[in-house]
Parts: sequence; structure tokens; C-alpha cells
Amino acid sequence: MTTETLGFRHRFEPGSNAALPPLLLLHGTGGDENDLLPLGQAVAPGAALLSPRGQVLEHGMPRFFRRLAEGVFDEEDLRRQTDALADFVLAAREAYQLPAPVALGFSNGANIAAAVLLQRPGVLRGAALLRPMVPFQSPPPAKLEGTPVLVLSGAADPIVPAENSARLSRLLEQAGADVTHRVLPGGHGLTQMDLGLVKSWLAAL
Repeated sequence: MTTETLGFRHRFEPGSNAALPPLLLLHGTGGDENDLLPLGQAVAPGAALLSPRGQVLEHGMPRFFRRLAEGVFDEEDLRRQTDALADFVLAAREAYQLPAPVALGFSNGANIAAAVLLQRPGVLRGAALLRPMVPFQSPPPAKLEGTPVLVLSGAADPIVPAENSARLSRLLEQAGADVTHRVLPGGHGLTQMDLGLVKSWLAAL
């Protein structure tokens, strides 16, 4: 079901297994609300899926927040869009009668998922961040005690320097999150190894 309500154009797929946490699917640059549905279905069969479309356009491509250049974020817009996404999640939980979701974000979607963790702790039950970067130059202080976070980086990623994803993992750990960080062979694109690791991580929650 695709709908324009709750502030974001989004798709919601009801789950068949209420014991599984819902997944908040957050696409990369140029994606939309349909992009990650197959990934969500593959890594968490039976989970409810909530998949919004980013509201910012870059040369016609949807994103979740503006950037000034590759790897340089418009942090004022990032903070505003992070609040908008967090508010959407809370509204969707009420509308669809959902518990707190686990975010599954790729690239730009992973970055805003990390931003929600740091700026609006408690909105997400946890997050699987695929090819993320540190979202904030000066991160807000967050208390994430025990929040599970999976960070998957690509050893040959031309977009995200290895140091950046390692710094994000440390930042989340310092806030109290339970972080698992794996560096995988390959670049910025996703592989079957990503799918297997995400599925195993979700199953252990």
C-alpha cells in the first residue's frame, strides 16, 4: 500500500509475524519507497515493513536530506529532516499500531538512520546501517544504552572512507549503543554477504 499520509509518501506492508520488530526501510540517493522492500522481505520474512521516500530532491533524485558536495552534508537541513522522519515514525506507529521499528538503511538512508539515533534517541529500537557515514560534525549528546546497531562497511568503498565508518561506530558506542561493525570485501554496493549478516543480526535481536 502506497500512501501520501503522515508527512511522507511511503509504503506499508503489514507483517505476518507479530513477534518480529517492524523494519523502517530507508533508501539511498535516487531510490524511493519501493527500493528496499525486497531486501526487507529477504532479511526478515514476516516482519511489517515501513518504507518512506526521502523528501529532498538532488537533480531529481530523492534523498533524505540535502548535501553541499559528496560527503559534505547540509547539517541544518539534516537536523530538520531528521526531526521530520522521527515524527513520521511516531505517527506511523500510532496509525499502524506498531512497536518501535528497527531501521534498515543504505547509504543516504543509513546516514539519516544514524542521525535519528543520535538526535532522537528512543524512536528506533535499533538500526542496521549499510555503508553509513558520520552524519554530524558536532553530534548531539545521545543516550543509547543497549540499543543494537549493525554497521556494515565496504573495504573498497569509494564514497565512505574506512576511517569515517569506524568513527561512527565509536561515536555510537560512546553513546552506549551495542555496536557490531564489520568491514566487508567490496565497495559501496550491497552483496549477498550484507544480506546474510543483516538477517543473522536481526534474528538475534
